[in-house]
Amino acid sequence: MCGIVGYVGPRSAQEFLLEGLRRLEYRGYDSAGTATLDQNYEFRILKSVGRISGLAAQIATHPCRAGIGIGHTRWATHGAATISNAHPHLGGDDQLVVVHNGVIENYAELKSRLQKKGYQFVSETDTEVVAHLIADCLKAHQRASRQGEAHEIETAIDSIKEAIGQLRGTYGLAIIFRQWPETIFAARLGSPLVVGIGDNEHFLASDASPLVGYTDRIVYLADHQVAVIQANSLEISHRDRGIIEHDVQELAIDSREVELNGFDHYMLKEIFEQPESLQNTLRGRLSEDDATAVLGGLNLTPHQLRRIKRIVLTACGTSWHSALVGEYLLEEIAQIPVEVEYASELRYRNPPMDENTLVFAITQSGETADTLAALREMKRKGHLTLAICNVVGSSIAQESGGGVYLHAGPEIGVASTKAYTSQCLALAMLALHFGRLRHLSYNAGRKMIEQMRQLPETVRQALKTNEVVSQIARKYHDCNNFLYLGRHFNFPTALEGALKLKEISYIHAEGYPAAEMKHGPIALVDRNTPSVFVMPKGFIYDKVMSNLEEIKARGGPVIAIAAEGDERIAEVADDVVYIPQIHEFLQPIVSIIPLQLLAYHIAVLRGCDVDKPRNLAKSVTVE
Repeated sequence: MCGIVGYVGPRSAQEFLLEGLRRLEYRGYDSAGTATLDQNYEFRILKSVGRISGLAAQIATHPCRAGIGIGHTRWATHGAATISNAHPHLGGDDQLVVVHNGVIENYAELKSRLQKKGYQFVSETDTEVVAHLIADCLKAHQRASRQGEAHEIETAIDSIKEAIGQLRGTYGLAIIFRQWPETIFAARLGSPLVVGIGDNEHFLASDASPLVGYTDRIVYLADHQVAVIQANSLEISHRDRGIIEHDVQELAIDSREVELNGFDHYMLKEIFEQPESLQNTLRGRLSEDDATAVLGGLNLTPHQLRRIKRIVLTACGTSWHSALVGEYLLEEIAQIPVEVEYASELRYRNPPMDENTLVFAITQSGETADTLAALREMKRKGHLTLAICNVVGSSIAQESGGGVYLHAGPEIGVASTKAYTSQCLALAMLALHFGRLRHLSYNAGRKMIEQMRQLPETVRQALKTNEVVSQIARKYHDCNNFLYLGRHFNFPTALEGALKLKEISYIHAEGYPAAEMKHGPIALVDRNTPSVFVMPKGFIYDKVMSNLEEIKARGGPVIAIAAEGDERIAEVADDVVYIPQIHEFLQPIVSIIPLQLLAYHIAVLRGCDVDKPRNLAKSVTVE
């Protein structure tokens, strides 16, 4: 949600800023802009509303060779998507320029105070308040300093620290002062920033994807840190504790992972990457000798894990659906009571939780504001906190006590696909791990491992449904309402399938436990409302078939996701997508594949922007 890029060095800053912003498009945005500082110490600011192509056209007609600049894609929070509200924003008498991710909760009172001092505002944003606040702090510091000291770079650093000390909320900031034309200043609290280290050049971004191909050395900024970035130096200090040593890490992303590689959309590419992403999630984590999953990142001893009496899984959106799958898995396989909590609710609730409760935060980006806040609240109360996360070095990965990295690779499409299936697989391994610590037999553990090892190839076979699903999409893409139905392990699959359709095609879709239809939703059934039944073979198959018959009796069209060899379903359903049969505990990972494809093909047929659906953002860093 929103994206920041910055560059200082010998190259043209505009070139990196534009490419970096393109790589951040997946985060979601409705306007974009750049600011460079030219040789005459004048800010060159370009802005556009809508897609980055508009900004690119402006840059093409207004090129600037300046070697320092910052850029931004904005997802509107305060004020509509307009040129005046787009970032970057000037502060003071054009002394500085700022881009900002996050939300400043006390911006109104700060704005009122600054207006009384004579500062003029041209936007509705909270970001312009930050720009003027830093300018005001700088003015005060320069008045208080002796003449020579007023020009020292420490004056800028102190001004930034004083300003951010007055902010309440979250921020990732990049700032350029006219007075210090060779320096980018950056600060963060709750909104990620990554510094890329090159040869006599430095880069700045909201996440690592814009840095791929430019550098393989990065530094993740932590909360309350301020970075002073110049072409040949990087200095990081804590807001309250002074200069600190920074940890340089390797950027382990191949440039091919952030390219389309022949696919029309990132979402389709990522759907088809799932055999590999699942294999990467499994790699090195299954032990036949001990018939268990090896999850060393939990950072807890077997004795500590055996003491766990209850698990709380907290997440948002698609990750919340994977948590529901995890609830079924952990309770059935490990016999541990599990609760699934929306992170946005858990952060404000005060549920009774004893000392033997383990809290797992589940997230793709590792930056989801609600999930991070819930994790911090649980940590504050002294609970053990772990995470299932895809992004190494993210805020949640750093702040949790340990956990499981998905290793699913970068996910560019806004609608999560491969991260979801890897989350479900990680939870299955967690259930195996806990089960073997308790009652699960050696033979049962070995059978689970055998099924998991077959999973990548099973998913590869499920992807062969693409053409059949495409034909079904042509048949139903004009419908404006869908119902998704499943039971047991596949109830969360129904929820996730409905969410995918909503996210990228803007069709109203709802997921339900199939048996709940008769308790109200069946009133929605008509010939223009398809019902998608997720019903591979299992112990509850006959019950789901009865629910399907109820829909057919009322004239509703039925699309069935069924196991290969199921001849009975073809006699009842209007359309059938056959997927390979696999053990029930892994069915959600296989059965979601045709639902991802269905959402994709319907969205394409309806002319939707698949990778960048309206109003949505990949990394939701605001509340």
